[in-house]
Amino acid sequence: MNAPIETLPNLLREDRDGVATLTLNRPAQFNSLSEELLAELQSALNSIAADASIRAVVIAGAGKAFCAGHDLKQMRANHGKAYMQKLFKQCGRMMMTLTEMPQPVIARIHGIATAAGCQLVAMCDLAVAAEGARFAVSGINVGLFCATPSVALGRAMGRKQAMEMLLTGDFIDAAEAQRRGLVNRVVPAEQLDAEVAKLTASIRAKSPVAVAMGKQMFYKQLEMGFEGAYQLASETMACNMMAEDAAEGIDAFMGKRQPEWKGR
Repeated sequence: MNAPIETLPNLLREDRDGVATLTLNRPAQFNSLSEELLAELQSALNSIAADASIRAVVIAGAGKAFCAGHDLKQMRANHGKAYMQKLFKQCGRMMMTLTEMPQPVIARIHGIATAAGCQLVAMCDLAVAAEGARFAVSGINVGLFCATPSVALGRAMGRKQAMEMLLTGDFIDAAEAQRRGLVNRVVPAEQLDAEVAKLTASIRAKSPVAVAMGKQMFYKQLEMGFEGAYQLASETMACNMMAEDAAEGIDAFMGKRQPEWKGR
C-alpha cells in the first residue's frame, strides 16, 4: 500500500511498500534541526514505531544538503541555559528513538551532514551516501565542542578517528566516512535512491519479528560486558526460536521454498 505524502511545516512523510520516508524539509536552512523540526521528527518516529505495516524508515533531506546540524540562529535568539538544556534533551530523545524503534532506520545522505546532522547519520542503523557528500562535526570552529554528536560518533567509529573530527572540525568525504564506519555504502548521486531501495527491499524480505528483536538486542549488548552480552543474546535467540516466523523460516529453508512471515 502506498500512502500520499503528508506535508508538515518542516517534514515530509511518504509511505510506500512498507517503507516510510521522512524528508527534512527546510532546504533554505540546509535542513537545520530547529526545535519545531525535532518535534515533528519525534512525532513521526513515534507513529512509525507503533505501525507494524512499516518495515523500514529512510531519513533524507530536501534541497542541497542532508542536514547542517542545529539551527544556530534559533539558538542565539534564545540564549539561556534552560532553553539549551531543553533543546539538547529534546534532540537526544529523538536520536535515541532511532535506535529504540523496531524498524531499521537508513540515512540517505547528499550534500553536507554537519554537527547534529552528522550525529543523525551516526545514530541511524544504516547509512548510504552520495559520492559528493561531506561530513563534519564543526562546532569547535565556533567555540563549541560537539558534545552530543560525540556520543554517536564515538560509537560509530574508532575513538581516535572520532576525536580527530571533533577536535579539528575538518570535513571528511564520503569515501573516508565509509572507511571510518560512519556510512555503509557510497554511490554516485544518481544511484542513491536505487541503493537505498536495495537495502529496504532486503529488510522487507526478512521476518519482522527477527529484525525487531535483533535490533533491540544489538544496541543493548553494546553497553554490556561480554558475560552480560552473551546472556542477553542467548535469551534473545531462545525467544526468537519460539516465534512462529522462526519455525516458518526453517521449514521453508528445508523445503526449498520462500517463507511466508506471520509477524509473530
